[in-house]
Amino acid sequence: MYEDACPVSPVVDLVFSRWTTPILWALREHGRQRFTELHRRLPAITAKVLTQRLRQLERDGLITREHHAEIPPRVEYEISELGRSLSPVFAALVRWSDEHLARVEDARSAYDASV
Repeated sequence: MYEDACPVSPVVDLVFSRWTTPILWALREHGRQRFTELHRRLPAITAKVLTQRLRQLERDGLITREHHAEIPPRVEYEISELGRSLSPVFAALVRWSDEHLARVEDARSAYDASV
């Protein structure tokens, strides 16, 4: 199993799959949001994919979904405590990006120029 070779692989699969990180980031930064609010913040994601990712994140316990039985029905999403516990991971990635991403771009440019 690849988990034995790299114990962070299950976490990477869980948290860093396409759209998961932007959804968690938006909910952490902007708090509780309705589907349409979240979709406006992430316009490149389709409604279908956003629905799928929200369901998966709810299933994984990283967000909560609250349904309000009113007319029209209202559903709100919020990052859970478990999802919020990823904040230090995101903060570390932001620091790493600030400190090293320019070097990655330089390495890419140097590589592309040599091939």
